[in-house]
Amino acid sequence: MRSTRRELLGLLADGATHSGEALGAALGISRAAVWKQVSALGALGLQVEREAGRGYRLRQPLDLLEPGRIEAALSDRARSMLGELRVAEVVGSTNALLMEENLPFDAPPVALFAEQQTSGRGRRGRQWVSPFASSLSFSLGFGFERLPPDFPALGLALGVAARRAFSRLGIRPPALKWPNDLYAGGAKLGGILLEMRGEPPGACRLVAGIGVNVAVPGEQGQGIGQAWANVRDLCEPDQVPGRNALAAALLEEWLAALPLFQAEGFAPFLPEWREADWLAGMQVVVLEADRELRGRAQGVAADGALEVEVEGQLRRFVSGDVSLREAK
Repeated sequence: MRSTRRELLGLLADGATHSGEALGAALGISRAAVWKQVSALGALGLQVEREAGRGYRLRQPLDLLEPGRIEAALSDRARSMLGELRVAEVVGSTNALLMEENLPFDAPPVALFAEQQTSGRGRRGRQWVSPFASSLSFSLGFGFERLPPDFPALGLALGVAARRAFSRLGIRPPALKWPNDLYAGGAKLGGILLEMRGEPPGACRLVAGIGVNVAVPGEQGQGIGQAWANVRDLCEPDQVPGRNALAAALLEEWLAALPLFQAEGFAPFLPEWREADWLAGMQVVVLEADRELRGRAQGVAADGALEVEVEGQLRRFVSGDVSLREAK
């Protein structure tokens, strides 16, 4: 379906000045309608400058997601696995949308990307801030004919796959913070959220979502509520990958990781996870139900459980049971 706003964004994305007359001609609308459409872009958090006699320009150029470019960057194997690839403009939550579709367990994987999420979620209902076209938010819906024995470690395996995507693009791979965060320089770069429909140990339909800060401007990241980093912080200034390239690399690695995890569990991912473990050896605070435990993180076990030495005893914690923060 034709979207005038999307076409306008495509025209303004280069950051150059475009006259109202030229925009109107390209969009097939009047100059007054162009003014109305441009004014509405502020609702997306975009800053448009108007210069009398010259036209309109975005203060910051945009790198918009394009399904064709993402799909073209995938391998033949990944394209053959994927049932559908979609890019939405503004959604509440990509995870929620795919969960609502209620597809059969054996339906092929579906990838949904969004320029912006207004109700993005992290673990335990935390909000994920997603400014328009400056982060990368996507979800992958897929099915398992049976849940692997190591299923609780699937989120960890997808974190390793995300690191592989960064390496594929020549980006310094981020550290991993148990159970589902990507970290760079001690600040949060991204997070993963898994949701499931079905009854273990039978067939299940799952949705895995990831949000990554790519080039979030400082003023738009004020609502993040913790130290945060951008992908561009990991790159040389002239080597920052485009969002479409990053989208394709993440999707490629996730599609490769899923059948491997189904067949072999967490074992193929464990060495790399341990290498990237940001918490290993740190004094941490473990928040469990109504109590707080302090100890030293000892890494992850073969099944993905976090191991923490608490008062001389090794304690195990599984994904979903605890929250963590580095001890002050």
